[in-house]
Parts: sequence; C-alpha cells; structure tokens
Amino acid sequence: MLRVRKSLVGFVLIIAWLAPLPPALLGQSAPSNPPEVLSLDQAIELAVRNNLQVKNASLEVNKVDEQMGALRTERWPSLHLDVFPAEQLRAIDMILPQGILGLYPNVGPIPGNNIDFRTPGIPTLTLVGRVAQPLSQLYRINLDAGQLRLNRELAQEKLREKQHQITQDVKQAYFAILQTQSGQQSASENIKLYRELDRVTDEYVSHGSALKADSLDIKVRLAKAEYGALTLADQLAVEEHQLNQLLGRNVLQEFSLNPAPKETEFEVDLASARARALEQRPEVREARLRIREAEGDRRVKKSEFIPDTNIRFQYYALRDFNQIIPRNIAELGISVSWEVFDWGRKKHELSEKDLTIEQSKNELHDAETSVQIEVEDKFRKLQRTRQLLRVAQLSQQASTENVRLITERYQLQASLLKDVLQAQTALEQANDQYQQAMLSLWMAKAEFEKAIGDDK
Repeated sequence: MLRVRKSLVGFVLIIAWLAPLPPALLGQSAPSNPPEVLSLDQAIELAVRNNLQVKNASLEVNKVDEQMGALRTERWPSLHLDVFPAEQLRAIDMILPQGILGLYPNVGPIPGNNIDFRTPGIPTLTLVGRVAQPLSQLYRINLDAGQLRLNRELAQEKLREKQHQITQDVKQAYFAILQTQSGQQSASENIKLYRELDRVTDEYVSHGSALKADSLDIKVRLAKAEYGALTLADQLAVEEHQLNQLLGRNVLQEFSLNPAPKETEFEVDLASARARALEQRPEVREARLRIREAEGDRRVKKSEFIPDTNIRFQYYALRDFNQIIPRNIAELGISVSWEVFDWGRKKHELSEKDLTIEQSKNELHDAETSVQIEVEDKFRKLQRTRQLLRVAQLSQQASTENVRLITERYQLQASLLKDVLQAQTALEQANDQYQQAMLSLWMAKAEFEKAIGDDK
C-alpha cells in the first residue's frame, strides 16, 4: 500500500511541475493559424490612428481650419446682385410741370403745359448690383482671425488630451487582459492539481486509507476552481472586445498579447514631475488658452465701437418703367454705419467679458492645483507598487525554496502529502501575486506618465 501511495504522490508532483509548461513541451501541436501578436506599442499606435473619438477630435481641428478659410474671404470685396421682378399694383404717375425746364424769351415756358407720365400696371424689373470693400471692419476681422487661431490651439490641446486618455485606456485594457490571463493560468494549474488529487483521493478512499469527507472536500474545491476559470474566460472575452473597440477595429478580431515587460527604471523626483505636468498637461495648457481667448473676445467686443466703413459701388438697372425714370444709375462712395446710442448695452457686454477673463484665471488656478494633487498621488502610488513588487518577489523566492525543502523532506518520509500540496499551492499563489504586482506596477507607471502629460 505504501509503495502504491508513493507512486501516486510522485505522479501528482510531476503533474504539478508540468502544469505551467507551454503546450509545445507537452507534445501538443500549435494551432495552424496563430492569432495576431499585439504589443503594447502597436496597440497604442492603432488606437491613436483609428479610434473614433480621436478621429472626431482631429476633425474638430480641421473644422477650425475651414472656419479660418471662410473668415479670410471677408477681407475681400463683397458682391451682391438683387433681382426684383414685380407687377405694379397701381400705375406710377409722374407730372412734368409747365416751365420746369425754364422760361425763355420768344419761346415761353418749357414745357408749355403740364406733361403726365404714367407707368401702367405691367410687369417691371429692377436690378441692383453692389460691390463693397470693408475698411474699418478689417481690424475686427484680424481680431477674429486671432481668435480662430486660439480656437485651433484649443482644438489641438483637446486632441492631445483625447490621445492621452485613449492611450491610458489602451494600457489599462492591455494590462487588464494580461492580469486575467495570469489568473486563468493559475486557475488552470489549480484545476489540474485538484483533478489529480481527486483521483488519488478516490483511490485512497477505495482502499480505506482516506475518508469520504476528504474526497468530497476535494470535489468542492475542484468545482469552485472550474467555476472561477469559467468566470475568467467570460471576463477575458469582454476585455478583448473592449480593447478592439479602443483600437477602432472589429471587436471580434482575435489576437494575443506579449507578456508584461520587466520593470524598468523611471526615476524622477516629485518637484520635476510637478513642473513637467504644469508645462505639458493639456488641461493646464487649455486653461491658459482660455484666458487668451477671453481677452481676445473683449478686444473684439470693444472694436464694435468703431463705425463700419465701406467703399461701395452700386449700380441700378430699371426696366419697363416710364421713359422719364432713368434706366441705369451708377454710384461710387463711402458708406458709414454707426450705432450712435445703444443705451449702455456695449458697456454691459464689455463688463461681461471682464468677468469671463476673471473666471478663466480662476479655472487655470484650479486646473494647476488639481494637476499637482494628481501628480503627487500617482507618484506615491508608483512608489507603493514598486515596494509591493519587491514583496511579491521575496514571497515568490520563499515559496520556491519552501517547495524544494518540503519535497526533499517528503522523499525522506519526513512530511505528508498535504504539506507538499499546500506548499505547491502557495507557490502558485506567489507566482500569480508576482505577476499581478508586475502588472500593477506598469499600470501605475502608465497613470503617472498620463499625470505628467508625457506624450510618449
């Protein structure tokens, strides 16, 4: 009985040792069409290029460019043509009074009698052509152009902000998948171990060397492990779909991920991180642009005190009226339009612009304060995750050494099977905790890079 039991225990140890090995080492053939291997850099590049939210933010920049193109056309003369065909509802009567053209000796008054002119109720046509070159408005147009340039910078900062957010979302989704896959690997190893332990325990029960309760306890543990593996598989499918959506491609596209990279040094002191964040964060740069935009709006509003002045040419063509009305009239001059009295409206509008400038300054101060708080929080979180990784490394080393010692003691019949299995389970948990700590470190590093506005 002891020889059979030792052989079964040896088989269990072999299974536990082979569990983490890749299928190729176990004699399994690789799939004929392996899925795409997606690195983190490739995922970020795809998202920045194809993500729909990033594309929309880029289109906003293009929209401002089109607005600037439309504004530039306002510097040139405006051309208008009005056509007014009409039916006269009443006849147009005109009288040329007697002698209106003068009274001459030996001739008398011209005309000698009143002359009536009438345009009967027939269709007439009036054509009016206008060409106006703005003069004083050019100053306001230049101010508006400056505002549009600020709007373009704002749109670019919003694009950067969206790119930063998408990059962060991709990193989180990428590392979340790696964490789920790590959990799946650990769950798979536990299932294999529990299945073999269940088989060995059933044999012990049949030989009377184990209790039925022990067998039932193993079966419960096995069922829970299988349920956990099924839950992780469902979670992984959802996370893969979400990553594909962030990359702007078919959510059903299959892929595999590179393992998490090893820890790299990212040494930066807190003061430098704060300074970089205040210089690089899109929110802070946007708040500064908002101040300039509010100041520009005030200048534009103040320019409305200047009268609108144009060089204007107008041409009238009248058809089907009576003969005394000129058929063609052309004129060239300067037109001035000025609202002489506005009841204090413009003064109140300028005061509103002053309040907007004050609001923008307050928003800048609030944004800078929030960014500094966020940078410090992410900096300290990065430090904590690094320390957690060191703890996980030490725990992994201790568990590995514990398995080696207990296995040697079992070979000398100085320990029990349950001690070996517990040590192996503890090692698997330590390996999983190390992997999770590594992924948490990279997640914290990504959050810190976003907090300081790093464009990498």
